[in-house]
Amino acid sequence: MSVRLRLTLSYAGFLLLAGFLVLAAGWVFLSRVPHVGLIMVPNYRLAILRAFAPIASCTLGFLLVFGLVGGWFLAGRMLAPLTRITDATRLATDGSLSHRIRLPGHRDEFRELADAFDTMLARLEAHVAEQRRFAANASHELRTPLAISKTLIDVARTDPHHDTGEILDRLHTVNTRAIDLTEALLLVSRAEQRSFARERVDLSLLAEEATETLLPLAEKHGVAIETSGDIAPTAGSQTLLLQLTMNLLHNAIVHNLPEQGTVRVCTGVRPGTVVLTVENTGEKLAPEAASTLTEPFRRGTERVHTDHAGVGLGLAIVKTIAQAHDGTLALAPRSAGGLRVTVELPAVSGD
Repeated sequence: MSVRLRLTLSYAGFLLLAGFLVLAAGWVFLSRVPHVGLIMVPNYRLAILRAFAPIASCTLGFLLVFGLVGGWFLAGRMLAPLTRITDATRLATDGSLSHRIRLPGHRDEFRELADAFDTMLARLEAHVAEQRRFAANASHELRTPLAISKTLIDVARTDPHHDTGEILDRLHTVNTRAIDLTEALLLVSRAEQRSFARERVDLSLLAEEATETLLPLAEKHGVAIETSGDIAPTAGSQTLLLQLTMNLLHNAIVHNLPEQGTVRVCTGVRPGTVVLTVENTGEKLAPEAASTLTEPFRRGTERVHTDHAGVGLGLAIVKTIAQAHDGTLALAPRSAGGLRVTVELPAVSGD
């Protein structure tokens, strides 16, 4: 039986039971208490029963019909929001994520369920759209080096007198870029799946390690790195969090002033969280441009150096790793030029 039918029968049964109890109480009252005019009648209780039974039967019949009809109507009104939620679920199952329930009326359990479902649909729609853009961009980015490799190979086959050393060097460069892109895509996938063991990690130590590793690159670009801060313990994958720190620092170095640039790396502790901040000098950025830099393969043309353009996944990887560790990533342009990137992660006890 449907929920509406079960509710209808429940309403009718409850109403019928209540009516029966009221009639039974009336019968007991009439049969137990002597009444003037009936005391002189032989078998006055039987006379009361004969007069009371038809009225009770009609009353119970009316209550049954009224309970069924009224219960069916009330159950339909009560379950109408659930029907709208079910219809929206069917549409979502068919692939339509743009539909919203937008249930009107007062805030009750059904309204809260509908609002939660709408929120889930909005997040799913945004996630699916992001994944589609990511897949399209990844396909485009991977197709480019493959197309270049095919062209170079065709040149080598059709022109045997062409400088093979130059072709091999270009093939090596293109192949290296394709490998870097593939590894970045795999890193994003592993971070999104959260398939890593959690251990205690100190962000201040990771900042020092990343600084030592990338110091030659900073010196090549004429960028000075300043590190400061406190011990910032969190829980997560040391490999992924080191990759996060390396990406932030690398991004701050290569997207900096042509000379005499500065990168500041700072770690700190807030109530319940630890913070890693990487701040760099550079050209001025609009707030709208800064907010789009975490999208995959998004490169601001004014911030890209031709020799270190990267694969376009640096900040996207940082965002994915931060979210996989239940953290947040915030980007804000500096008033004097450059960018300030803040990663906030849950803190753990220092014991």
